[in-house]
Amino acid sequence: MGEASRGGASRSLFVLTILTGSFLLFLVQPMVARMALPRLGGAPAVWNSAMLVYQALLLAGYFYAHRLSKMALAKQARIHLVLLLAAAFTLPVSLADLPPPAPGMEVLWVPALLALTIGPVFFLVSAQAPLMQRWFAADPQAGAPWALYSASNLGSFAGLIAYPLLAEPLMSVRYQAIGWSVGYGLLVALVLLCARARRSVAGEAAAEVKVTSPPVPARRIVLWLLLAAVPSGLMLSTTTHLTTDLVAMPLLWVIPLGIYLLSFVPAFADNRRPARIISALAWPVILVAGGFAMVSQGSVGLTPVIASIALLFFVCVALHGRMYDLRPDADRLTQFYLVMSAGGALGGAFTALVAPVVFDWAWEHPILVFAAAALLPLTALPDWRRLGGLDEGMVKVTLVAVLVFAAFLLWLLYGVTMESDFGLKRWALAVGIALCGLVMVQLRGPVLLVLVATMIVQGGFQTLADTRDGLRSRSYFGIYTVRTYEERKMRTLAHGTTLHGEQMLGGPDRRLPLTYYGPGSGAGIAFANAPKLIGPNARVGVVGLGTGSLACYGQPGQAWHYYEIDPAVLKFSQNGTFTFIRDCAPQTQVVIGDARIELAKAPKGSFDLLAIDAFSSDAIPMHLMTNEAIGVYLDALSERGYLLIHISNRFIELEPVLAAVAKSRGLAAAIREDNPPEGTEYTPSSWVIVTRDPARLAELAKLAPQSPLRPLGQPARSVWTDDHASILPYVQWQALTGRH
Repeated sequence: MGEASRGGASRSLFVLTILTGSFLLFLVQPMVARMALPRLGGAPAVWNSAMLVYQALLLAGYFYAHRLSKMALAKQARIHLVLLLAAAFTLPVSLADLPPPAPGMEVLWVPALLALTIGPVFFLVSAQAPLMQRWFAADPQAGAPWALYSASNLGSFAGLIAYPLLAEPLMSVRYQAIGWSVGYGLLVALVLLCARARRSVAGEAAAEVKVTSPPVPARRIVLWLLLAAVPSGLMLSTTTHLTTDLVAMPLLWVIPLGIYLLSFVPAFADNRRPARIISALAWPVILVAGGFAMVSQGSVGLTPVIASIALLFFVCVALHGRMYDLRPDADRLTQFYLVMSAGGALGGAFTALVAPVVFDWAWEHPILVFAAAALLPLTALPDWRRLGGLDEGMVKVTLVAVLVFAAFLLWLLYGVTMESDFGLKRWALAVGIALCGLVMVQLRGPVLLVLVATMIVQGGFQTLADTRDGLRSRSYFGIYTVRTYEERKMRTLAHGTTLHGEQMLGGPDRRLPLTYYGPGSGAGIAFANAPKLIGPNARVGVVGLGTGSLACYGQPGQAWHYYEIDPAVLKFSQNGTFTFIRDCAPQTQVVIGDARIELAKAPKGSFDLLAIDAFSSDAIPMHLMTNEAIGVYLDALSERGYLLIHISNRFIELEPVLAAVAKSRGLAAAIREDNPPEGTEYTPSSWVIVTRDPARLAELAKLAPQSPLRPLGQPARSVWTDDHASILPYVQWQALTGRH
């Protein structure tokens, strides 16, 4: 076999090995998140915590590869294969058995659970990309190894996409874990073949690592760290932005991570032209899309989502491409990847650990956008000052004129922002300001000033004012905003940009349940008529505290329990921000913790009315809608009791899910759609009512009209379980283009 033929076959083998390892690595991330959903819920912070664990394990794997690469190749292969086989005894992947966390300790407990669940195999598989590249480069005839990292990230991206589109809809979690174990076995076999290929190319002595290039300067290492940290942190802050106001599910979680991984493909490719073009375009993209980084009351739809994703992609390619251009010689390959991984972990730690503690809002997002602009390569765009023979004085006059014009456009943009939403005029002004910024790119300082000014004008004034006035609070589970409207005598609670409750201020009206809980809502009708339906001493349970609105349906003789996962929400009722519980049901007991776990501890038949109102921004977490979860609720419900589930949602059609569960369990179920007149403080809502006895449902129907649940296809085949559930059949794609 000739040298060229042998090198081609060897390259194909190493590419296949790297693709397989990366595919498995990033297929297992959403798989473990899905396994943990019944215990962790779907808050964006849970996914960010998971990503932090993955980045820490990736860093450990890269460090292991770096240290291992200093040994003779044959010794590397023996150690790595033995450890891979030892880790196989932890398969198939299953969730570690940890006791539930104490309230407030989720930030430590979630990473511990995930690390114990997936740690050994993730650690070893994560070492594949740098280690296989180092083995590949051991053959002098093989060529440069850097492009193999592009193959690695293609495999990673494929794994991410395969999970929501194929693995989750087609296979239960149990079979996903088994399939992953089979793939792991294939990977071990490929690693063995790679080791044999290198042993046949070079002897033991020739395989000894010899570092001949000069040491990398400390300044360059710091720059590597920053160029890796900012895209990693921005990926997580974009995840928070997307999932706070959409639905916190793996389908959406993987989009920013997928874009982040995909960015390495052009950034590390041998052909540098795509990376240079994208790096040049990153400047106008960051000046336009980055200008919305401080918007905290935006509109939901495809436009802001696409802008956020585009910003992430262009910035990641530009910064990763700059890092590639600063790469060392191949003999320091593992050091380069180790530093890159450390930077990724630092960016993840800042977003997932530091930001939720330090900031009251997602301030990490504009900070990281600004940091990205400070790191974008200046050479990506031509320097107009060197064209046309302009003297220094003319250049200064031009720059001052452009800066003044940009200030004028910013003034116009502020007026438009106050008047309208994301309209054409607003976008046109944003583009005009971006063009002014492009003229000043080579100076870095003025263009950063223009970017910050655009952020402030585009929504930063309001966001800064909210922080100044202390309107927001932030916890592991979300960002909450409390606003008081004196002219309307009204106070509201929002999670992200989704309204979660209102209360009138002063007078008897402060006892009125508003928004989704008005007298025409399913919960309002059932709770107000509890004495007729149940008797004078009804036992009432509510999952999800919010403002506590439902408490004002409480009547003498009733016993009330609320279940709330976030202590920060309870404080709103304890400190008098919202007074529904204090005014209407002061004896209410509030249980802090995951409702499903806590309800499972309650004695059977504890409640006559049980309302499930646990929103994660604009959606009920999936783990509270599975067949097993419904079983927990039914166990806690008395034989004559009513289960009410709030499913008002913009993006997922939940009726078929509950129709399937009701049919499989032989339950009676109906839906109460409430559409109050416009101009009132009541919000359209959808409540599903479930009973064991159809006669009980008919009794409630006499008080207000109901409708049968609308199944989708064959509902019996659509039952969500902890082991198998997918949102794809129920996503309302047309809603993504709307506004609210």
